[in-house]
Amino acid sequence: MKKVAPKKVKTKQVEEEATQEEEIQVVEEKGVEQKKAPKTTTKETIIEDDEVTVEKSSEGVIEVKKHETSQSTAEELSIEQKLLSLYNLQKICSKIDDIRMIRGELPEEIRDNEDEYEGMRTRIGKYNDDINNLNLKIASENTNIEEANAAIKKYEEQQNSVRNNREYEALSKEIEFQQLQIQVAEKHKEKHAAEIADKKAKIEEADEKLKELEEILEQKKAELEVIVADTEKEEKELLATAGELREKVSDTRLLSAFDRIRKSAHNGLAIVRIERDACGGCFSKIPPQRQLDICLHKKIIVCEACGRIFIDDKLVKDHENE
Repeated sequence: MKKVAPKKVKTKQVEEEATQEEEIQVVEEKGVEQKKAPKTTTKETIIEDDEVTVEKSSEGVIEVKKHETSQSTAEELSIEQKLLSLYNLQKICSKIDDIRMIRGELPEEIRDNEDEYEGMRTRIGKYNDDINNLNLKIASENTNIEEANAAIKKYEEQQNSVRNNREYEALSKEIEFQQLQIQVAEKHKEKHAAEIADKKAKIEEADEKLKELEEILEQKKAELEVIVADTEKEEKELLATAGELREKVSDTRLLSAFDRIRKSAHNGLAIVRIERDACGGCFSKIPPQRQLDICLHKKIIVCEACGRIFIDDKLVKDHENE
């Protein structure tokens, strides 16, 4: 018999081994190519709905993609416009604060001096009223003395026509009583005169202080006028711009909250950006979900710690780059 079949099997084995070697070589070449190829970043979809898609890359970067619809776009633009208007209003208010800081405490000092000046004038007026009242009391005591002297003269005349000692002694007692009344009146007059002298001394002292206050007020008012003259025009322009921005916000509750926060904040900042995952005002840590809500601009979000209003940093930069 001819041995043909074994040759064919051997040939098939050779062919299979060659095919396997070629496949191994191809796989190895692909592996080399894959090693040489750059790494591609993969993105994982976290949230996806009709309004927004939130994707997270393998490097941990969160990207927000908004789907524009007629209603949502109008609302978001409205919130964005309010936030930007408030942010611009904040910058204008900070400039006004800087201008007023240049004046320092001079206006308050002037108000305090004016209050002290008016108080001193009121005090002097009260002293004069007291002096008039004391003069009236002295006049009343003089009247009492005159009446007592007239009574003494009358009783002395009556003593000349008495019938017995009993009547004489009664008249003598009346004379003594009137003399005591005169002595009391004289003491009252001396007391009132001393009080008048004391009031006049206080008036003189107050007048001197009043003159000093007038000089100080004139000097400080002159200094303030010089400072105001340099900054008055700029301040008026800034105030007008601030009024226009307030009209753009057109939300009285939001504006009242803005003003309230500015008054309570030590640095006067009512709207802040997020810096290093923290509030730009009080530096409290902001959770990632809350940061995401701030980026969406669906509503006004405030800091839970200090109450300041948040604005997205990207929104501010895009606005400044326009």
